[in-house]
Amino acid sequence: MGHEHGHGHGLTPDQALSAGGRYLRRLWIAVGLGGVTFALQLAVGLLTGSLALLADSAHVFTDVFGVALAAIAITMAKRARGRSEHTFGHYRAEVLAALVNAVLLFGVAGWVLIEAAARFRDPPDVPGLPVMVVAAVGLLLNLASFALLRRGAKESLNVRGAYLEVLADMLGSFGVLLSGAVIMVTGWPYADPIIAAAIGLFVLPRAWRLGRSATHILFQHAPERLDLAEINLALATLPQVTGVHDLHVWTLTSGMEVASAHLSTTAEADTSEVLALAQQVLSEHFDIEHATLQLETDGSSGACHDLSW
Repeated sequence: MGHEHGHGHGLTPDQALSAGGRYLRRLWIAVGLGGVTFALQLAVGLLTGSLALLADSAHVFTDVFGVALAAIAITMAKRARGRSEHTFGHYRAEVLAALVNAVLLFGVAGWVLIEAAARFRDPPDVPGLPVMVVAAVGLLLNLASFALLRRGAKESLNVRGAYLEVLADMLGSFGVLLSGAVIMVTGWPYADPIIAAAIGLFVLPRAWRLGRSATHILFQHAPERLDLAEINLALATLPQVTGVHDLHVWTLTSGMEVASAHLSTTAEADTSEVLALAQQVLSEHFDIEHATLQLETDGSSGACHDLSW
């Protein structure tokens, strides 16, 4: 008996979309809300000469850019799904966007910390009331975006990047609101740089985790939630299976994990039954819905082991 291939996928139309694709509309709404916040803060910052508002508007611009980048990446992935030359679509664009988002978050956090240090040396005069009003409006808009993306952040790496940027911006608006209130009530100018530094320190570790997750996927590491030894054992102990080799499991993009493996079987094995059982095990026990499996009778898999990679 020669080699036999098979693959399994039990995806519904909704599951065929990546996790990020299911939240595309919400991402674009968040982009619109962030754009309004940016325009308002920039206009009032220029009119009042408030450095705090101008600084936060730059932060908001970075966030809006990052969220828009995430939405564009997901749109690219969806449009490429039906093209034959794009066998896996453009789903990796989502992961690349998440990595760019992480870099942007690092840049914003670093800039905030540098700006905070400068303000400790020479604190600017911040007009309290207009700053508080604009910061309050920005905070409300950010809360709306936060609520829109919160669920998607648990499913998609790309949406998580956008969510973190909205979260950082929400904290920025809250910080500007608080610092404006303190300055207006007490006249103490150091409230702004202290809160700015706290926000920068809050963002840094989250940006690191996002970037680490993105590079983990880009280098095609096995998903952290899965134990390859456990998968190997589960497949190897199936009836009529005598061995497993060339097992690979990787993440295409958030919510889309795929696997491939070679299964050695007995000469009298029912290949259709073995394939069905293997796909069932991968789906039910490991949540892997797309798997490409090659079945080989004992003694026919020598060529597989000749590969140097």
